[in-house]
Amino acid sequence: MTTSLLRTAGELHARTRVGRRAVVMTMGALHEGHATLIRTAREIAGPDGEVVVTVFVNPLQFGAGEDLDRYPRTLDADLKIAEDSGADAVFAPSVDEVYPGGEPQVRISAGPMGERLEGASRPGHFDGMLTVVAKLLHLTRPDIALYGQKDAQQLALIRRMVRDLNFGVEIVGVPTVREDDGLALSSRNRYLKPQERRTALALSRALFAGRDRHAAQEALRARAREVPATHARAEALSALGESRAAADAHAVAKALPGAPSAVRAAACLILDDAARQDPPLALDYLALVDPSDFGEIDDDFTGEAVLAVAARVGTTRLIDNIPLTFGAAS
Repeated sequence: MTTSLLRTAGELHARTRVGRRAVVMTMGALHEGHATLIRTAREIAGPDGEVVVTVFVNPLQFGAGEDLDRYPRTLDADLKIAEDSGADAVFAPSVDEVYPGGEPQVRISAGPMGERLEGASRPGHFDGMLTVVAKLLHLTRPDIALYGQKDAQQLALIRRMVRDLNFGVEIVGVPTVREDDGLALSSRNRYLKPQERRTALALSRALFAGRDRHAAQEALRARAREVPATHARAEALSALGESRAAADAHAVAKALPGAPSAVRAAACLILDDAARQDPPLALDYLALVDPSDFGEIDDDFTGEAVLAVAARVGTTRLIDNIPLTFGAAS
């Protein structure tokens, strides 16, 4: 199969459509994470459907001092990856094609969720992101659009926009793809020098530490529920190596679900250590949030949550996150 390279919306609209169209939106510099999105889109669209990959470096998403000019443009390589992954077409429009007449005066506002975490660190970023996503959804007219869960806040905002503004498209989130050492795949990883990369591994290690702490607490709670007597609970917890918790097993059994504060603390230990490395990790934020609004959760929270982190190593800013579930059913 040969993947078509399209430069204008007219070329895209002229294509004959039979089955469902699935779109994967990218800013280029494709890697295995994007390839996974494209392969997933191919599976969802099926043999009779169509997979379109957009490649567009959106200037509205870059603030003052950010890396618009040095953002990698690798269209020939992108086309090859898209083709190998099962794309029918790559839509790579110019800035003039997407924004005829210059920057748009009317834009999508990300609202309160867009002012938190990434939005606080990068003012205006999510307004620019949603504006171009809305434009590309109109230009590509998909039935399904796929986005990576690595950009969890972006995914949540796109879902909110589609729901609030009645876009007729299904949004699918695809799990984060990681390199062998745990670092989340990102086009920005190429900027890291070898020593910087070693420091950058603290992001995923912190998330995994938080996840492991959460799993241990859930195991303790489940074990505590299985034994009725306070003394028996203490012995059971002690057997799991939690001697401090075993000192008051009854309290542990009735503890608030999952103890988000302990999850944050476990992740912070890793990040604090990385801040003392050479080169150091400069933490932007570590947050444990409700994915419906990206507000911080309390210790009595139950349901789906996202543990998210952002930091700089050298001149490179990286983000990562993992999903967690608090208060699993007894």
